[in-house]
Amino acid sequence: MKKLHFGIPKGSLQDSTIAMMKNAGYKVYVNSRSYYPTVDDPELAIRLIRPQDMSRYIEKGIIDAGLTGQDWVEEAGSDVKCIEKLVYAKQQLTKVRWVLAVPENSSVQTVKDLHNKRIATELVNVTRNYLKKHSINADVEFSHGATEAKTPDLVDAIVELTETGSSLRANKLRIIDTVTESSTVFIANHTSWEDSWKRQKIESLGLLFQGAIIARDKVGLKMNVATDRLETLLEKLPALRTPTVSHLANDAGYAVETVLDESIVRNIIPELKLLGAEGIIEYPLNKIVP
Repeated sequence: MKKLHFGIPKGSLQDSTIAMMKNAGYKVYVNSRSYYPTVDDPELAIRLIRPQDMSRYIEKGIIDAGLTGQDWVEEAGSDVKCIEKLVYAKQQLTKVRWVLAVPENSSVQTVKDLHNKRIATELVNVTRNYLKKHSINADVEFSHGATEAKTPDLVDAIVELTETGSSLRANKLRIIDTVTESSTVFIANHTSWEDSWKRQKIESLGLLFQGAIIARDKVGLKMNVATDRLETLLEKLPALRTPTVSHLANDAGYAVETVLDESIVRNIIPELKLLGAEGIIEYPLNKIVP
């Protein structure tokens, strides 16, 4: 049987990636002592790979396709095919940022103040390119971890990944600039992409992954409404697209169904009830395929 060799990022993105794949229709099972998860699709062979290494293995064709951060693709300078940008992170539906940060009491106010200073980061090449664009000559060293703890004694500044900035604030660090933004990307090997079977499989995965991301913060809503209340209710009801409206049996009114942001549901349901909606049902969504 033909198989697509597929990489899942090990580490902070692992759980959110597996949850996203579940919503896309793929049940992935991970043994804590194995780098080879199982999946309920015999056409997929999955391997856990550090996101920092993913694009290099895909570029070489060892893995056909996989998910990693755009930041690590740029850091490695890998020549790969980008299939989809999937905006999800460890904690929330958002891009993540690599930021330039200094101690709260540092005299450094802008990147211009870092000339001939020391900077620690995992993202060495991207940071050097950023400094070059600003015409700054600084010593950028690779950090093996605990980067936030290296200021002010070991280095003058750091470039670190953040979603909310809370960890930096807790370590009394002040952000002075964003070096780059990153989201998860679905990438593939160029030779694998030219294989018709693998391309179809990769495209199907990309479609389902994107559908799962779109649906993540949305819900479906169903309700019934009397004929004389329909127009008023539709004016109030936000929707991803035009709501679906169908006749109820025995001319009992209409059934209305729509998709909307989960964040507004708690506010809109009481309003819909006042407008005459009955039998309101909220339900979760796994995928929305435009």
